Amino acid sequence: TLSRLEKQLDKIELLVLDELSYLTFSRPSAELLFQVISSRNERGSTIVTTNLEFSRWTEIFADPLLTSAIVDRMTHRSHIIDTNGSSYRLKQRLTEAARFTGSD
Repeated sequence: TLSRLEKQLDKIELLVLDELSYLTFSRPSAELLFQVISSRNERGSTIVTTNLEFSRWTEIFADPLLTSAIVDRMTHRSHIIDTNGSSYRLKQRLTEAARFTGSD
């Protein structure tokens, strides 16, 4: 059940939500994320990775009010690290490909 899942997530010291912007969220999924973030707000650490700026999060959550509430909970008492750089995976792959073909 949902309450059981929330209790289990509350016990986790560090929850990592990787590539949050990869898929769009249905309203029920966005509401669940809001509940999880809200309940963890004072109980545990959460890391979120995304390629989208907060201003574009309505693209994945659709509802501006719910998006605002999610961003508000996530950014309260948080550290935001903006890497704003190239994908390290792509860079590594290009380096490997150059080594394989003998080109630099």
